[in-house]
Amino acid sequence: MDTDAPRRRVHWGRWLLRIVAVPLAVVALAASAVLGFWPLTPSVDSAPTLVDDILNTHGARHLPALPVPDHVGQAVIATENSRFSSDFGVDAVSLFRTVAGRFTGSRDTGAATIEIQLAKNLYTPGRSNVVAKVEQVELAFKLDTRYTKDEILRMYLGGVYYGHSFYGLADAARGYFGTVPERLTWGQASMLAGLVQAPSAYDPYLHLDLARLRQRHVIDRLVATHVLTAAEGDATFAETLRFQ
Repeated sequence: MDTDAPRRRVHWGRWLLRIVAVPLAVVALAASAVLGFWPLTPSVDSAPTLVDDILNTHGARHLPALPVPDHVGQAVIATENSRFSSDFGVDAVSLFRTVAGRFTGSRDTGAATIEIQLAKNLYTPGRSNVVAKVEQVELAFKLDTRYTKDEILRMYLGGVYYGHSFYGLADAARGYFGTVPERLTWGQASMLAGLVQAPSAYDPYLHLDLARLRQRHVIDRLVATHVLTAAEGDATFAETLRFQ
């Protein structure tokens, strides 16, 4: 007779409870912190003005509307925030996975939605402490409540840094490829979409091999989210890119 079986069941039960309950508790505490700090964060009515200020400071072109077709936007969503159209500024699935990873040793860092990244760029640039991250989550909720998804995406693409002193999609399209956003090919768009995560590390003029690896990842995400077929993805990666 296996007299250790009840003891093993208790052990596994405690382990499962820890895996499930601890991350849930942390998420609950994070939610409480967000609600507690909500009145302390600024209104997001200023977001379009702050984007304009960034572009004006750097003498960059403005993006009055999302381009049609919006290849870069689709590539950024597929890579950075695939549930963008249905989330509320914070991706609960990715947030839970990130918190759980703190306890399992995983390094999943996919919780930064487009709204969170926009909030970081506009309201907490250069800050990465816990308080700043809580503020970014609060501001992401506010952005999602105040603006449409198209408006949020336009502000993000229109003001984010693409490297080589190119701020905003209009300047990046012109600076890297000598064209306008609506005429970017999938190859060009997937390259630009890959730059926003780490513009210096993926600088195609200095680190073309790394930029191409990042571009491949972006294309793979476009295929995984059914924006492109596998054949279209391969053709996109095979496209010759001519930089200015």
